[in-house]
Amino acid sequence: MLTDSFEVRGRTASSRVLFGPHETNLARRREISDRHVAYYARRAAGGAGVIVTEVASVHGSDWPYERAPLAVDAVPGWAEVARACRPHGALVLAGLGHAGAQGSSAFGQQALWGPSRVADVASREVPMELEQPEIDELVAGFGEAARLAARAGLDGVEINAGQHSILRQFLSGLTNQRGDGYGGQDKDRLLREVLAAVREGLDHDSRDDRILGLRMCADEMAPWAGITPEHAAATTAAVAGSIDYLAVVRGSGMSVPSTRPDLHTEPGFNRELCAGVRSGLRAAGSGLPVVLQGSVVDPAFAQAALDDGVADLVEMTRAQIAEPNLVALVRAGTPERIRPCTLSNQRSSVRDNRNPIVSDEAEPRSGHETEDAAVEGTDAHPREVLVVGGGPAGLEAARVLATRGHRVRLAERTTALGGSLRLAAAVGGRARMGLLIRWWSDELTRLDVKVETGVEIDEADLDAAARDGVAVLLATGSRAGPRAFPVSDGVEVRTVAEFERAVVETGSTEAALAGLPAGAVVVHDPIGDWTGVGVAEQVAAAGRPTAIISQDQVAGTQLALTGDLAAANTRLQQAGVSRELRSLLRAVGGGTATLEDTYTGERREIDCAVLIDCGHRLPEDSLWAARPQHPRAGDCVAPRTVHEAVLEGRRAALAIGAAHRA
Repeated sequence: MLTDSFEVRGRTASSRVLFGPHETNLARRREISDRHVAYYARRAAGGAGVIVTEVASVHGSDWPYERAPLAVDAVPGWAEVARACRPHGALVLAGLGHAGAQGSSAFGQQALWGPSRVADVASREVPMELEQPEIDELVAGFGEAARLAARAGLDGVEINAGQHSILRQFLSGLTNQRGDGYGGQDKDRLLREVLAAVREGLDHDSRDDRILGLRMCADEMAPWAGITPEHAAATTAAVAGSIDYLAVVRGSGMSVPSTRPDLHTEPGFNRELCAGVRSGLRAAGSGLPVVLQGSVVDPAFAQAALDDGVADLVEMTRAQIAEPNLVALVRAGTPERIRPCTLSNQRSSVRDNRNPIVSDEAEPRSGHETEDAAVEGTDAHPREVLVVGGGPAGLEAARVLATRGHRVRLAERTTALGGSLRLAAAVGGRARMGLLIRWWSDELTRLDVKVETGVEIDEADLDAAARDGVAVLLATGSRAGPRAFPVSDGVEVRTVAEFERAVVETGSTEAALAGLPAGAVVVHDPIGDWTGVGVAEQVAAAGRPTAIISQDQVAGTQLALTGDLAAANTRLQQAGVSRELRSLLRAVGGGTATLEDTYTGERREIDCAVLIDCGHRLPEDSLWAARPQHPRAGDCVAPRTVHEAVLEGRRAALAIGAAHRA
């Protein structure tokens, strides 16, 4: 069973669920910090059986992002993580690696290292081709880092030969064009030498029970030269006797988002790849444990992978960022209470120069365990509370208040819960976002929250609540912002909220479009996030000629932050969507949209029967303006993402709960 203990090299993990290595930006300088300790301990308490810490660079030549840990600086932090997690039965392994040509020269101010002089696709930097002295340093660095991890009291290490790894770059014909003993037909040589050095480092104190795991790319998705499953099978056979488990991943420097893609990729995408690797090992007589990785977010799916012999352990990293208690809830027989993971990557993908802290849309305490108060607990003075608005802020506030012992009434003026999230989930490719609405609704039912839909709260209701001693929280959402372009007859204009509401009410995009004039649909996207791109895909899939207008060089430019930018533009092109880039919308009318080139000011017209405006929204704060003494949260403060709405709803709920009744 997923929740059963599992033994690796004589050490016992409390479950078969792994919390894998990922960027967090929790480091202070390049150390494993107190924030890391709290973050990992929370997952251990929730039942994670194996925790692999954020990959630490094994050599000073590697500084891939500003807050990337460095092994020589990580020892005290590793020791604290082990002490914090061990009482919960979790094994703690140090992630070790070197990003090689996929690193950055911005911080270390020195040339990148690589197997050959092949420019990285993302940075466009040409690395220094390693000679024997540097290779010897690299191998020694891995060995020393392993020795340090053992000295810190960790249960072992996991070596990264997957994404952002010089070891994968040596294994791949895409990046290894060497003619010496580390290239040609023996691209595995560096990996074998590193594993030997790591084993020696782990056993430096004469103990031989520390775990050596390997995270290895089994498919670079570039069969003309990259690692293929067939190549990976040969490599696996060569190293199986040197390691204690294998985590199977995919992706290359040419397909970085493929390793942890967003919600457009079906969960569990590596199932077949992992099954093939494990089957090959078993056929060769190896019982090496294999870990399934790849957007695994559903415990039932994970259990099925174990039942079907696909894997021996299952990595559920983003799922446990969203729900730290995932394993504990499965163990308790209440998997329905697990907070869904949307896989949007909006808060969990943090490898960018803004240095955001890892977190989750609906669990904002993830990554902020040392700063944000826990929701668990009971407030000293139970209160009657009225929450006005059933969007993410109101739903989370009601949940938290009820969890902490308050009697809560939630009033939503529309006929369904979800607010803007309900409409966002109707946008093409975003259906997983709607899972959160179902979860909140079920939680409010479980907690006996009185939910009323189709109820409009006005100033008189707020005054009555005040007279009765009822606390009030306003979470009234947002409204359409002003248009920055004139509209005349001959074009039907809809806001994205109006359009998606029609999609929800009619049950399909085709039905929503049927009530609009025939002809070209133009999507106006001045923001550049997932909204405009998703709407354009959605409309094109319904068979309408579609164009998207953006002032940027590419459509959906902010999708670079979630890893979906290249894939989104590919989808637009494949769908036949005309991308009107570097363009400002100046007017619509008479069956056309007038565009202006952002550089030259030149104007042109395109066909436009229907315009869907994905512009900015404004707070729906009229009720608050009438009674500003009441706290507010979410979009009625300023329209932003689900994460901010949930965070503010939670904070407001905790503040209400902490306040003594006068």
